[in-house]
Amino acid sequence: MPSTSLLDKPRAMNTKPIHLTHTAIALRPDQSRVLLRPFTPGDTGRMERIVARVLSVPESQVGPLLDGVLVGFSGRHHNIGDVLRERFDQVHSLLSMNGGLSESRKLLIGSYFVHEYSLESAALFNPSIVPHPDQSGVPAGGLRFVLSLRATGEGHLSSITFRTGMIRGNRIEVMRPANFLSEPRQIPSQLYEKALFERKLFELGLTNGFTRRTMNRLGESFNLMDLRSQVHEELSQPCEPEADTRHRFSAGEIRRLAESNYEVRFKPEQDLSERIIFPISASQSNGIEDARFVHFRDDDGTGMYYATFTAYDGRVVLPQLLETKDFLDFQFITLNGPAAQNKGMAIFPRKINGKFVMLSRQDNESLYLVFSDDIHFWYDPILILAPEFPWQMVQIGNCGSPIETDAGWLVLSHGVGPMREYCIGAFLLDRDDPSKVIARLSEPLLRPTKNEREGYVPNVVYTCGALVHNGKLIIPYAYADHATSFATVPLDEVLAAMR
Repeated sequence: MPSTSLLDKPRAMNTKPIHLTHTAIALRPDQSRVLLRPFTPGDTGRMERIVARVLSVPESQVGPLLDGVLVGFSGRHHNIGDVLRERFDQVHSLLSMNGGLSESRKLLIGSYFVHEYSLESAALFNPSIVPHPDQSGVPAGGLRFVLSLRATGEGHLSSITFRTGMIRGNRIEVMRPANFLSEPRQIPSQLYEKALFERKLFELGLTNGFTRRTMNRLGESFNLMDLRSQVHEELSQPCEPEADTRHRFSAGEIRRLAESNYEVRFKPEQDLSERIIFPISASQSNGIEDARFVHFRDDDGTGMYYATFTAYDGRVVLPQLLETKDFLDFQFITLNGPAAQNKGMAIFPRKINGKFVMLSRQDNESLYLVFSDDIHFWYDPILILAPEFPWQMVQIGNCGSPIETDAGWLVLSHGVGPMREYCIGAFLLDRDDPSKVIARLSEPLLRPTKNEREGYVPNVVYTCGALVHNGKLIIPYAYADHATSFATVPLDEVLAAMR
């Protein structure tokens, strides 16, 4: 049953009561939600040996062996035969195989190079909530929403998964997810703008003779195949050994940048909860973390969903931007400039005085504000808030994009205090000049309850984005870096308790 906590104990700074209601919703990791992923068991030599063993199987046994695979796994995945055939084609392009194989044998070979990955076997956490792009059929006063979540599975590898739900009066409903999971298709013909790409190279300190000559070979727009071709052409030019080493490093960095900027597309018939954004690029090889979604409205009234997230390759944290209009097509874009660093970037839902605005954390401790004319490039961060109260003296950071209210921009924040306990607080920024902090809560709005302390990482509550609906602040939050729940609180009480 939902529980209500009354934060009304007398305090030197906060005296106004805040009635926070915990819902009974608990979204926990489900190990049965599995995704089919390519399986590469070693180098080319080992792959060839595996294929040779499958080729040695008598044709009379191929059909029964394949039937066993299909019977065992078809109920867990859409169109598994198509996946096996696609994987065979990928392996075939890498290895030397004779022709004349039966379709059954091709699928059987494909099955040895595919495996199931339990997407959320370890954790389902760090949620972010935005209005759904489709509000048709929603009852009066209700709201359909999209909930994004960080799913973590084997190897601590994180991806983005989705749920949909509805707010009806005081009730929050999260729809049961679909049984099947699918990745999107990467769009191979995506075009890059030459001027923007060159600017990104400059921001990354990669502008040199090699990169200039390569870019000069390209038109004003180009695709990944064009770029790879021209990089290869430039690498083929004769040069000294030392220069060759530098050139190959530059070539790798150019490809890395291009492959970090890509577009993917899901099939419209797939339920939103089926759609999984799994790491693709080298910069994401160790996971996609903490996506903070916001429904952004431009000056002309057009809308876009943006999400800042952290790409991690095991060594380097790379802030990136995800954008979509419909949760079908997603574009991944690198963020550049000296202020595009660290974790915890969150974009405001509209421009202010003609500029994009973003919260960020530059020093692992405090909160900063950044303005920009271009959403891809960020400079000159302004310090706006530092740790002050005992429950946040280790560090503070944002918990999602600011929410516009009549009183100002409401920002949920996290604070880390004694025993590395994470709590959620709040502060208010001026609507016209968000570099001004108007007020803040001196006590946490949300802290781990007794039942929420135990998990993957104890003593943590955290969110990547909330929303206000019908005068209530709706906060989806993760606890113990393991599972997700919801809390609600009257907005006017939060604002009244600030000083």
